[in-house]
Amino acid sequence: MASYCLTVTRLRLVLGSGARRFHVCSAFSAKAKVAMSRFEPNSTVNYGKMHENINIVRQRLGRPLTLSEKIVYGHLDDPVGQDIARGRTYLRLRPDRVAMQDATAQMAMLQFISSGLPRVAVPSTIHCDHLIEAQIGGVEDLQRAKEVNEEVYNFLSSAGAKYGVGFWKPGSGIIHQIILENYAYPGVMLIGTDSHTPNGGGLGSICIGVGGADAVDVMAGIPWELKCPNVIGVKLTGSLSGWTSPKDVILKVAGILTVKGGTGAIVEYHGPGVDSISCTGMATICNMGAEIGATTSVFPYNHRMKTYMEKTGRGEIAVLADQFKEDLVPDNGCEYDQVIEINLSELKPHINGPFTPDLAHPVSEIGATAKKSGWPLEVKVGLIGSCTNSSYEDMGRAASLAKQALDKGLKCKAQFTVTPGSEQIRATIERDGYSKILRDVGGVVLANACGPCIGQWDRKDVKKGEKNTIVTSYNRNFTARNDANPATHAFVTSPEIVTAMAIAGTLDFNPETDYLTAANGEKFMLEPPTGDELPSKDFDPGQDTYQHPPADGAALTVIVSPSSNRLQLLEPFDRWHGKDMEEMRVLIKVKGKCTTDHISAAGPWLKFRGHLDNISNNMLIGAVNIDNEAINKVKNLLTGEFGGVPDVARHYKANGVNWVVVGDDNYGEGSSREHAALEPRHLGGRAIIVKSFARIHETNLKKQGLLPLTFADPKDYDKIRPDDKISITGLKTFAPGKPVTAVIKHSNGSQESITLNHTFNKNQIEWFQAGSALNRMKELQ
Repeated sequence: MASYCLTVTRLRLVLGSGARRFHVCSAFSAKAKVAMSRFEPNSTVNYGKMHENINIVRQRLGRPLTLSEKIVYGHLDDPVGQDIARGRTYLRLRPDRVAMQDATAQMAMLQFISSGLPRVAVPSTIHCDHLIEAQIGGVEDLQRAKEVNEEVYNFLSSAGAKYGVGFWKPGSGIIHQIILENYAYPGVMLIGTDSHTPNGGGLGSICIGVGGADAVDVMAGIPWELKCPNVIGVKLTGSLSGWTSPKDVILKVAGILTVKGGTGAIVEYHGPGVDSISCTGMATICNMGAEIGATTSVFPYNHRMKTYMEKTGRGEIAVLADQFKEDLVPDNGCEYDQVIEINLSELKPHINGPFTPDLAHPVSEIGATAKKSGWPLEVKVGLIGSCTNSSYEDMGRAASLAKQALDKGLKCKAQFTVTPGSEQIRATIERDGYSKILRDVGGVVLANACGPCIGQWDRKDVKKGEKNTIVTSYNRNFTARNDANPATHAFVTSPEIVTAMAIAGTLDFNPETDYLTAANGEKFMLEPPTGDELPSKDFDPGQDTYQHPPADGAALTVIVSPSSNRLQLLEPFDRWHGKDMEEMRVLIKVKGKCTTDHISAAGPWLKFRGHLDNISNNMLIGAVNIDNEAINKVKNLLTGEFGGVPDVARHYKANGVNWVVVGDDNYGEGSSREHAALEPRHLGGRAIIVKSFARIHETNLKKQGLLPLTFADPKDYDKIRPDDKISITGLKTFAPGKPVTAVIKHSNGSQESITLNHTFNKNQIEWFQAGSALNRMKELQ
């Protein structure tokens, strides 16, 4: 069998026992050579192995395979013996690489250091994008971030060098854009410590968001576990045109599936409409798939991906992808667990929100809905960019609208911010004049970073509690996410609609039908946006912001000061004591939506992501207590006094009292941040009992030795009172598929028992028994 493998410096085609080597073409641009140098020496594109695994699995299952099945099963650790059943069995996989953003990389690298391993086993990178706060503008904000976060950046840089991890410096750009430009390719399997890692699906990759402990497994060379995903097919027909953009596809899908409709599934786009979407447009759609709870999303390999790879210095991979195209598209006759059909020719521009990304509205209807609902119509700020919509095409289409406004003597009525996705995008749109147009219309170009999308925004124009509307091209709009103001009504839409609404200054502006008034009093309509998919002059790489790890970092030192308030070495969690969990207190019974933002807020708390004890002071401070409808106010049942959630948890822990959290549906939706699991474990939590979990958070809880449990009967949520004591029984015979029992002791002396389900498999039960997955890893060394 032929084996095809691409390394950094050459293409290698092995046929039988002979080999021919193809060196990187000397005609490659300087940018192409830079891009290739950013692949670690042991990074390979091995389509041959994937092809072999796909054939084994297809023969075993005796049926056609979807694209996502091909890539996932193509990375099985044991394709011959692996039990495969969608939605039921756990797969043991061998991802190709790992990527970590700086906020989550701190804890991931601290855990990797605790493992005692000398070097990562797979190509891995760290990306500095989360710790840069938007205040003034890109240059000033970046310089301030370098000063404020010097200790953290030095830690990540030195840890990367010592353990063989590539380091993208602050200012390089957002992790997902860097991955798309450098590391993603059709058929690769990548895991990243950020929930929007699925962005890479726009380049035909299976890219999955995980917690840091999962990343440590892969970096340690251990097979990574994933529950075999169901597959939701989204068939696209027709073609995009006019004001309709790729963002409208996922806004529509989010409205159909809701924030939990994709849980446990990969969303696979297919059909003739796919070819009307650019590669970066496909990435936008996959990126926001995180908002429907999907494991990831993916598009089939096509000419748009090939052109993008050629433009970003990876033409050799495109050559191989062409040869293995049948492995990079779904089989004819494959079956999906659910199918959604969208005619792109009929799809209209959408805008979703406020407060949740699945509340979908056609732009033509949002004005009337806002008036009826009492939402503020004045758009205070329009924000474009972020990992979801910061491509060259996005910026070009926004600039085309800005240019029309400028030509009529207009500027934005709302404040307007622009976030380039990477240094390469920043440099290219600066060279090609887009940045000047966007600045001239009133825009402020921010740093190449996450910024306001994740709450890194020092907003000054409204007071906290002041009701207002912002419109963004971001992916997530939970309460207070962008600016820490719970009264801000945040709507997500395309960069084109954001730009149009920022110019008009109002939420009820529909650019397809409404007129603007020029400086001379003339009425005019904006023409539909236009923009090149890729730059005709090739990309400008900008400043070199990448640090390659040395071949041997064993002699290097990583210093963590014991007195630091930003970084803290980890201590192992305690092992399970071998008995049932008796008479645990209910720390908080959460009412309604509880995202990872509610459990472990971002924004100003990001600076403590490397210090477990300090970051734990934000545990569940955003969750609503059903007992009093208050936020961060729970009753300490040892003292009878009310206090903040973390304070009461610390008091319980200091007095040897274990506790549980009780929650509602889709608990832990949103970010991949494992701090939302580490913090409860650190402060003495033992179980999280809810109606249902979001995928990543449930896994993160298991990894840290907690018990994520679900009500067998969701109505049992109502049986638990905030002053109850709860015992979890049946742990001595804890086994896959076998429920446990919760004995609820009420304060009036009565008690009742309910059944709790779980999704633990054998290996995961061993994590619980050892106290954490990291403890178990060290036991096995």
